[in-house]
Amino acid sequence: MNETVKPIHKAEPFTVPVEGMTCASCVRRVENAAAKVAGIDRSAVNFATKKLTVESAEGFSPEELTKAIRKVGYEIQPGAMDHAMREAGMMPPVAPTAHTGHEHHHGHHPDHSAPEAQAHMDHAAMGHDQAAGHAGGHDHMHMHQGEEGVLKRDLAIAFVLTLPLFVLEMAGHVYDPFHHWLMGVIETQNLYYLYFALATVVVFGPGFRFLKLGLPALLRGVPEMNSLVAVGVLAAYGYSLVTTFAPDLLPESARFVYYEAATVIVTLILFGRLLEARATGRTGEAIEKLSRLQAKTARVERDGKLLDIPTEQVVAGDVLVIRPGERIPVDGTVIDGSSNVDESMISGEPLPVAKAAGATVVGGTINKTGAFRFRADKVGRDTMLAQIIRMVEQAQGSKLPIQTLVDRVTAWFVPAVIALAFITFLVWFFVGPEPALTHALVNAVAVLIIACPCAMGLAVPTSIVVGGGRAAELGVLFRKGEALQELRNVQLVVVDKTGTVTKGRPELTDLVTAQGFVEDDVLTLVASVEAQSEHPIAEAIVKAAEAKGLTVPKAEHFSSVTGYGIEAEANGRKISVGADRFMEKLGLSVEVFAEAAARLGDEGKTPLYAAVDGKLAAVIAVADPLKPSSRDAIKALQAMGVEVAMVTGDNRRTAEAIARQVGIKKVVAEVLPEGKVKAIHEIRANGKKLAFVGDGINDAPALAEADIGIAIGTGTDVAIESADVVLVGGDLSGAVSAIAMSRATMTNIKQNLFWAFGYNVALVPVAAGVLYPAFGWLLSPMIAAGAMALSSVFVLGNALRLKTVKVGETR
Repeated sequence: MNETVKPIHKAEPFTVPVEGMTCASCVRRVENAAAKVAGIDRSAVNFATKKLTVESAEGFSPEELTKAIRKVGYEIQPGAMDHAMREAGMMPPVAPTAHTGHEHHHGHHPDHSAPEAQAHMDHAAMGHDQAAGHAGGHDHMHMHQGEEGVLKRDLAIAFVLTLPLFVLEMAGHVYDPFHHWLMGVIETQNLYYLYFALATVVVFGPGFRFLKLGLPALLRGVPEMNSLVAVGVLAAYGYSLVTTFAPDLLPESARFVYYEAATVIVTLILFGRLLEARATGRTGEAIEKLSRLQAKTARVERDGKLLDIPTEQVVAGDVLVIRPGERIPVDGTVIDGSSNVDESMISGEPLPVAKAAGATVVGGTINKTGAFRFRADKVGRDTMLAQIIRMVEQAQGSKLPIQTLVDRVTAWFVPAVIALAFITFLVWFFVGPEPALTHALVNAVAVLIIACPCAMGLAVPTSIVVGGGRAAELGVLFRKGEALQELRNVQLVVVDKTGTVTKGRPELTDLVTAQGFVEDDVLTLVASVEAQSEHPIAEAIVKAAEAKGLTVPKAEHFSSVTGYGIEAEANGRKISVGADRFMEKLGLSVEVFAEAAARLGDEGKTPLYAAVDGKLAAVIAVADPLKPSSRDAIKALQAMGVEVAMVTGDNRRTAEAIARQVGIKKVVAEVLPEGKVKAIHEIRANGKKLAFVGDGINDAPALAEADIGIAIGTGTDVAIESADVVLVGGDLSGAVSAIAMSRATMTNIKQNLFWAFGYNVALVPVAAGVLYPAFGWLLSPMIAAGAMALSSVFVLGNALRLKTVKVGETR
């Protein structure tokens, strides 16, 4: 570690891969070792991703952590530690090297606009990797591919050497003529030598991994999964050695060889590990997909030249040039040029979003047709995409309360199995039928091999990783793992109105004209008057006219009549806009619009009236409209058995009108930010589990106070920091997806745990021989090895089903 680690004054979580973890027992060991290191507040291992997450504070030393992990038999690579700390912002980023890549000279116009820049660039530059590759350091998939390669090779060697041994030994038991033929071709002792040669290569070649990890752990008094396999394999192999080379030590009735059992156990468990590596590799696909959204290169203006540089070398303040079809490298603000950008991977909105000067762009999104220049505002780990990846990783690496209980059980499981195997051996040796030694050995080995703490260890974390990944695809980010478990029990969802149920900005929602007036003409004239005002309602009317492509003339002789409205002249016509009392003051009756005004009042909108040249022309309403998905999302929540209430600082009439439109029965209106916390206390008085959904700074206290805080991702950073769950898409349908994914994930975890514990509880006694007295049934160690290998694969396969969960209309 050559770089200086900055002092840490608060708990900062970072995640680092740990090599050598093979079963659930390893989890507790690594966590306990990490927890004892000075400066570490909390440690949690995700067995599915083989990663350790720690929260460190002042005085933490990465070297001490690496040493502590190595001491208990596992390894953290120095490069992995450096990268993890850099990702967490605890180390300075790698210093940018000299500008690399192609240079595009601007000539004498370094500041020309994006369209001009486009003309200056040759088409060859379009060959850049716009669909960006993996982010540096998100090497989850690469690690699994390396592991898979080694396992494939070892499995092939083990299979090729085990097959003749298995066929020669087992075919003789099944088919007598084959046995007699074999005895005539080769002497029994020579056959044993052949078996010995094949088995020795398998056990100390591909099978050496089990011995190398399992025996030291056993000697340290902390046995784990590999210890069970190592003891089982060596027992079968060692017994066979005695039969082969010192048969006189055994009674004649017990002179059997179990070389085939030792080799088949190694082969089947390697096969199980290979399937496991493949499946666990797939569990991390959500992170991989997100990582692939990051652009590899960026085109930056520096010193009058256009440079293609790696994205990680872009610094805040750089000016970047984006052309059609390119992926935007970092977050920033458009300087000039215009285009439509596909933001579906970030927001879930299918339609491209128009961008012009002043608009914000997000790294990882794809530019469609136009070209523009933008200034980099957030780079590296500060970009929205990097934050999303970090949130997903944190949620996937977090430990659910249910997992802590499972870890406690599995910590005792391996020692208990070894003790049970020892008891099995003794019982069969002293009480069992002849050959007692053979029966004792075979059944003790079967107990060691069939026990599968792996299935128990994988039951929870694989479901979290796959469920959290699927949730991310649906636009839901679980910032805290506990939320994934607790959200399924939510009985009441409290929503903020502005920006959550509604769009959070006023829009022109209604314009009803009187007879003899044309809507567009009236809108043009009213907008010309309102353009002189700074009121948000005025801004909404002007925007509505511009959106329709209307040319708004400049108004003259503008005057404001306090408490009534405004007046001005445009296109030679006099326009008056204001409340009903303003019209009455002008001697105009608004009775003609009584029906429209009543409807607007019911919808919580305040009607405004417009008069042109002394005649009543139109009734207008500007309001904060509902988000298109709000009504369906609230219906979906209610259909899931979740009660919905609304808390808002807005006036009661408007709040109740909005609530009526979306089907919310309980409304608490006219509350201040601190009042929202009090309202949550009152609503929760009957002890219901409550989630709060909000988006603004004023929602932060309520988000923190609720059992589960859900922040709308388009909201403020403060709200997101206070929340347990973030909805990237920016609307309430994400809350439906969040609850549905929580329920699906927890159901999946329960299925996995039922299988993992049920398998062990049912089959370990069978392997010990409990069915022998009644039925004469014994379990071969080879069948035990097959069952053990498949039990982990079953758990992984079940967890991977979460990838296909559909949540109604999630967008």
